[in-house]
Amino acid sequence: MQEARGRRQEANELSQEQIEEALGPVTLWRKVVYLPTTGSTNDVAKDLAAQGAPEGTVVVADEQTAGRGRMGRHWLAPPGTCLLCSILFRPDLPPAQAQRLMMLCALSTVDAVEQTAGLPVALKWPNDLIIESRITNHESRNWRKLGGILTETGMKGERVEFTVVGIGINVNVALRDLPSLAPNATSILAETGREVDRATLLAALLAGTEARYARLRAGESPHAEWAARLATLGQPVEVTTPAGTLAGAAEAVDGDGALLLRTLDGTLHRLLAGDVTLARP
Repeated sequence: MQEARGRRQEANELSQEQIEEALGPVTLWRKVVYLPTTGSTNDVAKDLAAQGAPEGTVVVADEQTAGRGRMGRHWLAPPGTCLLCSILFRPDLPPAQAQRLMMLCALSTVDAVEQTAGLPVALKWPNDLIIESRITNHESRNWRKLGGILTETGMKGERVEFTVVGIGINVNVALRDLPSLAPNATSILAETGREVDRATLLAALLAGTEARYARLRAGESPHAEWAARLATLGQPVEVTTPAGTLAGAAEAVDGDGALLLRTLDGTLHRLLAGDVTLARP
């Protein structure tokens, strides 16, 4: 049985050739580093950035052994089933605006999933991909997590030297395997009943990122479009932060990506990071 499982995993693996062929019209992100297994694609991309790798470098892996999510969580992904990639930017942006790269990557990821799988996707502040699932979930209004984004920035003095945006999407994870990832996890396969070619999904993601990045460099912020895709806004939420948990209404997000939360006593809190739970109706 273990041998058969190994053969299935090998058949599902990506390859450098598959990725290069799928990229098609994508031009900026043509330097792809493909790794069958790695600790973390973000760590590899940061190491490459420190060695002088150019903007447009993309690290893709079939398996991560030390993947990370926000707030120090582990990112679990069965081998050969998820899209795991990190994109290297060298932006001409002040540090306060570096979150705009996360915004545009989140939007491009949402669009890519919708284009390739026909699956409507929303965003949960600050950087989760979520869908209203067909799988019963009594904990969070039937919202389930499809993927996440982790942004890490390297500074040189007061200047952003590079930003790495890591993206993880549960693509062809079987329904039976979802509980091992997280209580509220889902996948494209589980929701649609169809597998998606991960190289095609990656190419769509990178093409969308290239187009939005060009607009960002021309002075157009992705903030308004990103805010419009946030299922969090206008909702009663709980936000867990290192300082504790706050409950209230998610009123807006500012230009730097911070959440503006109005608690029951009327105080408006500006939160730069936290873990949001959408309250049940």
